[in-house]
Amino acid sequence: MRHVVATLLISAVLALPAAAQETQPLSKGQMVYVPVYSHISHGNLDSQGQPMTLLLSSMLSIRNTDPANPLTIAAVRYYDTAGKVLRDFTTAPVTLGAMASTEYFVEHKDKTGGSGANFVVEWSAGKPINPPIIETVNAFFFGTQSIAFTSPGRPIHPKP
Repeated sequence: MRHVVATLLISAVLALPAAAQETQPLSKGQMVYVPVYSHISHGNLDSQGQPMTLLLSSMLSIRNTDPANPLTIAAVRYYDTAGKVLRDFTTAPVTLGAMASTEYFVEHKDKTGGSGANFVVEWSAGKPINPPIIETVNAFFFGTQSIAFTSPGRPIHPKP
């Protein structure tokens, strides 16, 4: 377990400088895929050939990085490993003011997403703005053991 945690933390730290250097072009909206790592396989295989699984909670964070303009979140959908929509977190569009943030949470006990769970977020703006930072924070804290890391979102379909 310690080796897995150390490897994940080192990978996350090494990825930070590269992610910080990327400059995103202005956009009027996007559809963004965000991985959720709520099930992490680790350890040795059991007698049925299955690894042990660690369940994590996941918080989807959406941060408007534009200092002057709002954005509108039209949809936040949570999918399982097979690509089935499990939950639509939005019942109505949500407006985030300039530099504002919001989050959506999947509990540690929620096993429905599986190892390939993900969010798809659709957002738009009235004019081209700095794209928001959209990522999940995946975490497990129990006693003296803990693990936490982020998973960045990736645009998969620009909004017209």
